[in-house]
Amino acid sequence: MTAPVLQYDAGEPAPPAPPAPAEKTPRGPVRDRYFDLLRAIALFRVVLYHLMGWAWLPIAFPSIGVMFALAGNLMARSLKRPAVQVVRSRLRRLLPPLWLLGAIGVTGMVIQGWGPGAEDHPGWWWIHLAYWVVPLSDPPSPESLPGIHGFLGESWPVDMAGPLWYIRAYIWYVLLSPFLLKALRGIPWTTILMPIALSAGFEFGWLTIPGERFPSALTDFSTFGACWILGMAHKEGILQRLPRYVVPSVTPVIGILGLWYATTHGFAPGNDLDEIPFAQALWSFATVLLLLHFSPTWTEWPRLLRRWDRVITLLNSRAVTIYLWHNLCILVAATMWDQLWGFDVMWMHFSWLLNSPWPVLAFAWILVGTCIVCFGWMEDVAAKRPLQLWPDGAERKPRRSLRPRPPRQPRSTGGHRA
Repeated sequence: MTAPVLQYDAGEPAPPAPPAPAEKTPRGPVRDRYFDLLRAIALFRVVLYHLMGWAWLPIAFPSIGVMFALAGNLMARSLKRPAVQVVRSRLRRLLPPLWLLGAIGVTGMVIQGWGPGAEDHPGWWWIHLAYWVVPLSDPPSPESLPGIHGFLGESWPVDMAGPLWYIRAYIWYVLLSPFLLKALRGIPWTTILMPIALSAGFEFGWLTIPGERFPSALTDFSTFGACWILGMAHKEGILQRLPRYVVPSVTPVIGILGLWYATTHGFAPGNDLDEIPFAQALWSFATVLLLLHFSPTWTEWPRLLRRWDRVITLLNSRAVTIYLWHNLCILVAATMWDQLWGFDVMWMHFSWLLNSPWPVLAFAWILVGTCIVCFGWMEDVAAKRPLQLWPDGAERKPRRSLRPRPPRQPRSTGGHRA
């Protein structure tokens, strides 16, 4: 049956129009959850490797190259604004957490006897301390200090300063990014492959690095610079313009070449891939290129990953804090765990447990969580956002209403007794 058409008299007012749908409030930039997943895996792998020391871990997942690529992607997105403003913003987010570590660490080192006249910088001690403020070169630290018996081992200055090379390299990448982005837009693949060529020049002796402090910055740029630029190229859409078959065809060749060079130049169990920068550069480049090629755009988690949302969000929200403090947490966990050997019942009956690194790993992550609570707020201060002790995203989820539900009506039993 055809629905009747309603007629209105010309003098009769027309019915009110249905209300227009309310416009949605514009939201902030949507996070790419795939990138969040990669960053979380990279951080976990870094902590695992620094405790276990397994040589195959950097091959299974080259965390440093992945983290630099993600940072380069973010930097390219930010450079839509004036370059000076973006560089200042990045440094503001990165340096305050380092200053907090330095204020605690340098004070502890001075209390334990470190001062002018120490090794590697006699007469220049006060000037070298400036690298704890702006680490354009590696911040200085002594080889060992007394520590705290049963709590903090003697190698704590080296363990504390160990991860700072990443902060130094990150700062150099940030400073160079405006120029790298211009070069990338003009000569994309020459710019992407330039760090690999530079690494080959250093490896085979075609180029030499003068000086004492800044060669490390050039070596890191040649090793991981291609990963940073790949992240920028992904954001600029350069990688997406390649035919889909190119990357899966080329990356295995580059990766195998890197592994072959590593195995023929001293890489074996107990060695570090970082000791062979050219092999590290090739392997990290191939892995990052493949990960970016297959990168989906996840604005929400796939079903299998939803249960890990809060953990991954926390790792991303406190990435700098975790990276800066995790080495000390591992040292404290291992030092305290070793004290259990002093109990007869432990070494007589549970030596297998005391020799296992897995309890130390669990204890180290507990200490990392403590550092997140105690020191992570500095990342909020640096980003000019409200302070949070445990930013795992739980507060964003809607809460259930606390209003009482109306009473349910009794249901008919059809004449039967309950």
